[in-house]
Amino acid sequence: MTDFIWRAGHIQNLALAGVTLEACCWGPPPAQAPTLVLLHEGLGCVALWRDFPQKLADATQCGVFAWSRAGYGGSDACPLPRPLNYMSIEAATMVPRLLEHIGVANHVLIGHSDGASIAALHAGAGNDPRLRGLVLMAPHFFTEPVGLAAIAKARRAYETGDLRARLAKYHRHVDAAFRGWNDAWLDPGFAGWNIEACIATINVPVLAIQGTGDQYGTPAQIEGIAPRCPARVQVALLEDCRHTPFLDQPETTLALVKDFVAGLGLAGDDTSK
Repeated sequence: MTDFIWRAGHIQNLALAGVTLEACCWGPPPAQAPTLVLLHEGLGCVALWRDFPQKLADATQCGVFAWSRAGYGGSDACPLPRPLNYMSIEAATMVPRLLEHIGVANHVLIGHSDGASIAALHAGAGNDPRLRGLVLMAPHFFTEPVGLAAIAKARRAYETGDLRARLAKYHRHVDAAFRGWNDAWLDPGFAGWNIEACIATINVPVLAIQGTGDQYGTPAQIEGIAPRCPARVQVALLEDCRHTPFLDQPETTLALVKDFVAGLGLAGDDTSK
């Protein structure tokens, strides 16, 4: 039995694996339509998806579900320091538990940044029979000097600038949110982090989106997907776009995701089929 009630647009808490997580949904419930599941970035949360979930639900006629991982938004704090394989742990444990908890049937994972990496790792495990597709926005598959430099810059902004105050508007445990992400990425042991191996076992269609001006990664992050993935891959490199396609190029990003979901035969579909 789940404690999550599908009430569109209402933020609520759900208890899972000993923690309380902030969650929200939009559009029809899983019993009536496929579900698009959003996985946020390394400093994201439910609120920082802005109006993208509602627009996505309206455009696709699918349900949309988002949650704030432990340490983020209004969710419980997480122990620090995070293990350097925290994305792999999230993909293998919390994602499948959460999908089961809310009762999703046919679904598409839509991840941004760290969330895209988590989505790719989950899909690559190959044990989610109801996963129909994967949307990866600005994913990370390996570390790059440009990305590590931007993360170091964020640390300076957090310690001496106004970044902490800005993030505190969205994260109840702001130090856990920032340090959990920033300290892991800047740990010397993280320099060799690479999850490209998971691409070879992703067996659902993939849409990969990245901005040409992404400060956290080069186009190499998405250009290596198609040569390795056995499933169909669509790559979209967006001009005048930095690390957040759904905010930097909202109309183009929404159209890409809408067309991708329609191409899966899911938009407006009946999950009972």
